[in-house]
Amino acid sequence: MKKSIICALIAIFACNISLSAQNTFAGHYTRSLHDIMETVAQRWGVRFKYNVDTTGLRLPYADFRVRPYSLEETLTNICKYFDFNWWKQNGNLYKIKPYEYPRRHVEEGAKMLAYLSTLYSDRQQHEARRDSVRREVRARLGIDSMMAKLVPCKPVLGKKIVCDGYTVQSVTIETLPGEHVFGTIYTPHPDRVTRQRWSKAWGTTKYPLIICPDGHFSGGRFRPDEQQRLGTYARMGAICVDFDIYGWGLSEQEYGANSHQTDRAHVIQALNAEVLLNYMLDSHNDIDHRRIGVNGGSGGGSHTILLTVLDDRFTAAAPTVNLASHFDGGCPCESGRPIMLAGGGTCNPELLSFFAPKPLQVVSDGSDWTASVPSLEYPFLQRIYGFYDAKDKVENVHLPNERHDYGPNKRKANYDFFCRVFGLDRTRCDENKIKILSTNGHSRQALWMEKRTHTIHSPMRHQ
Repeated sequence: MKKSIICALIAIFACNISLSAQNTFAGHYTRSLHDIMETVAQRWGVRFKYNVDTTGLRLPYADFRVRPYSLEETLTNICKYFDFNWWKQNGNLYKIKPYEYPRRHVEEGAKMLAYLSTLYSDRQQHEARRDSVRREVRARLGIDSMMAKLVPCKPVLGKKIVCDGYTVQSVTIETLPGEHVFGTIYTPHPDRVTRQRWSKAWGTTKYPLIICPDGHFSGGRFRPDEQQRLGTYARMGAICVDFDIYGWGLSEQEYGANSHQTDRAHVIQALNAEVLLNYMLDSHNDIDHRRIGVNGGSGGGSHTILLTVLDDRFTAAAPTVNLASHFDGGCPCESGRPIMLAGGGTCNPELLSFFAPKPLQVVSDGSDWTASVPSLEYPFLQRIYGFYDAKDKVENVHLPNERHDYGPNKRKANYDFFCRVFGLDRTRCDENKIKILSTNGHSRQALWMEKRTHTIHSPMRHQ
C-alpha cells in the first residue's frame, strides 16, 4: 500500500515537472487554457462564462498572447486558436462561445461599412453594385428554382371575423407540391364617413397593402402584440397579411418541429411572402399598387430586409429591432443560405441601402445588437440616401432604454411611419379597439390542417 502511494506521488511529481517544462522555449511556453484565463481574469478583474468545453485544452505561447493594454485583444488572441469567440455581457462578465459565422463584434461591423463605403461614391456606382449583389443574393438563396416549382391552386379561406373597423380571415395556399403557407388577412371595414374621408385624403378608394413577416417572438402570428399591430393598421386603412414562419404554428404540423433549424427555412419564408404578395395583388382589385409595405421585427426584420432586395414592388419598409452591420441573424431562417457572401461580402445595412430612395424606417433599441444603429448603420444609410437627395426618406427611431421586443413604442413608431408614407388615418389608431382572438378564431384553418396531417406519411420529408 505504502509503495503504491509513493509511486502515485512520483507520477504526479513527474507530470508536474513535464507540464512545467512545457512553459519554456522548448515547450513553446504552453499553458492550460484554464490557467491562462485565470491569469487574465485576475489581471483585469473580470469573470468568464463558458459555452464551450475547455477540458484538457492547452495553449502554446499563452503569455505572449496577452496584450497589457487591451483585454479584448488578449481574449481575441486566446480564443482564435481554438476557434472560440468572446462576448461582453453585463458588468464584468464575458462569455466564451464557439465561433458564429453570422455574428461579429461592433468594431468589425464598422470596418465592414467603411470598406463598403469605398466601393461607391455616387448614385451610379451604388446602383451598379446594387444590381450585381441583388442577382447574386437571389442565386445564393435559390429562390428562383423554388418559384419555378410553384403549383397553381385555389386558396383555402376561413370565415371572416368582423371586428371594430376591420375583419380577420385565415388563408392557406399550397405553394410547392404538398406544402403550404398559413396566414391571416386583416382588412379595413370602415364606415361610410371614414371611407369618404380616406377617398378625399388619398385621391383613391383603394387600400395600401402591408406584408408582415413574423419573427421569433413566442406565440407566433397569434400573439397579442402581432394582432394589435396588424389590426391597428387595418383600422387605419391598410390591408395586412402575416403568416407562420417555416416550422412554426400550423407549419410545424406540416414540416416537423426541427424543420425551422435548417437552411431551407431561409428560402421558404421568402417564397411564402412572395406567394402571398402575388395572391393579394392578383385577387384583390382594391389594393393600391403604389403603396405596398413590408414590416417585421427581429427575425421578421431580417425577412423584411431580404424582401426589399428580392422584390421591387415594395414601396416602403420598416425593419424593427433587427438591423446591424455585425449580426446577420442567429437563426437559419435568417442566415442559413450564404447570401452575405454576395458581391465579395455584404451585410444587412448594405442590402437595405439598395432600397433607396424609397421611404425607410429603422427601429432600434439600447439592449440588443441594434444599439449601434444611431452611430453606425444609420449614418451609412443616410449617406446612400444622400446620393438620391432623399435623406428625408430614411429615419431611425432609437429607443435607448428599451429591450429586444415588439413593445408599444416600437409599434407606435411603425404606425407613425405608415401614417405619413401611406396616408393612413391616424384618428383610428387605437389598440384598445383590437379584439385579441385565440387560435380558435382561425378554427377552420386549424381544422383543415388537422385533417390534412392524417394523410401525411412523414412530416419531416422536406428536411
